[in-house]
Amino acid sequence: MARLLALVLIMIATPAAARPLDWSALPLPKLEGGAFAPDAFAGKVVLVVNTASFCGFTRQYAGLEALWSRHRDGGFVLLGVPSNDFGAQEPGSEGQIKEFCETTFGIDFPMLAKQAVVGADAHPLYRWAAQQDATAVPKWNFHKLLIGRDGTLLASFPSAAEPTGPEVTRAVDAALAR
Repeated sequence: MARLLALVLIMIATPAAARPLDWSALPLPKLEGGAFAPDAFAGKVVLVVNTASFCGFTRQYAGLEALWSRHRDGGFVLLGVPSNDFGAQEPGSEGQIKEFCETTFGIDFPMLAKQAVVGADAHPLYRWAAQQDATAVPKWNFHKLLIGRDGTLLASFPSAAEPTGPEVTRAVDAALAR
């Protein structure tokens, strides 16, 4: 009986095997209209960031663009996901968001159309991440998810983690080196 109890405790304490993300199974509407090709992100290291135009972390757009510029030709994608889920800090239309990002920060990394990132209406990408790791659920704007070439969730970074800070850049560099 003790061995059975020990086995049950081990099974409970051991996380389920990670399920790779199938990019082709996701709806990927572009901010500017249309949709990304189903294989646009497959086989690449992707940093997904839920963004907002009127947040204290909005200044991170500059660091995100710098990270994108540094690695864009090396199998890396930075994917912005505008969301109005936290503090109603992304109230604008897709056109307004696009104009703000381009004119204020010179953003040219890919962005999805505005999405829910938490709750029952969360985009399937965020529902998948939540199933992989509870810390992957954004608690605020500019939460970051690092997804490996094989579709596994490699890391999750809180809003305060700077895109060009050592925590994020080391993880991106390590993922690209795999």
